[in-house]
Amino acid sequence: MRHQQEETERLLLNLLPAAISKEIKGEAAGIAEGFTDVTVLFADIIGFSEIAASMSAIQLLNLLNPIFSAFDRLTERYGLERIKTIDDAYMVVGGLHTHRPDHTQAIAIMALDMQTAIALFNTENNQNFSIRIGIHSGSVVAEEIDLNKFTCDLWRDTVNIASWMESQGIAGKIQVTEDIYKCLCDEFLFEKRGQIEVKSKGKMTTYLLIGRKG
Repeated sequence: MRHQQEETERLLLNLLPAAISKEIKGEAAGIAEGFTDVTVLFADIIGFSEIAASMSAIQLLNLLNPIFSAFDRLTERYGLERIKTIDDAYMVVGGLHTHRPDHTQAIAIMALDMQTAIALFNTENNQNFSIRIGIHSGSVVAEEIDLNKFTCDLWRDTVNIASWMESQGIAGKIQVTEDIYKCLCDEFLFEKRGQIEVKSKGKMTTYLLIGRKG
């Protein structure tokens, strides 16, 4: 029984942020909480879909696993929280259940490291993937946990805008909103992309995160 409990705790920690897994172990019926200031990152692997049709499910899993494992290690290194993966897309958030005032900086550093991780993967596996990343900050609601599936989700405009920053971004680039630029411009290098049309928001000025200053 002790071994089963340890395995359950390990599974929860792998799938969910530590703060939520503790609540589940405490038999919380459901969790829904608002957070006023978090940073959300969406990433999508470009080039994966082109080869996916010719591979089996196991082959796809074996191909994606080292990439997402590298991303998971970065998430843990910078004290962030992976929310979910969908096919070849990855979502991570900073400042949620683990409070930290520098969550935007941590997300930006992770985004740059994700680019490095993809480049290393390509070199080691003779692939030609690139990654498209979008980032935005704001308020979110952490939706109720499905205790049967151990899932967590986020909602509100902040999540949608971060997703749009990714989907309307440029392959190999990190696109961010003006809010992110204003928060990080003293510490990071940016290139102004200009205005893009964002669903339900109209035109938004965006920037490309290039690197860290110094």
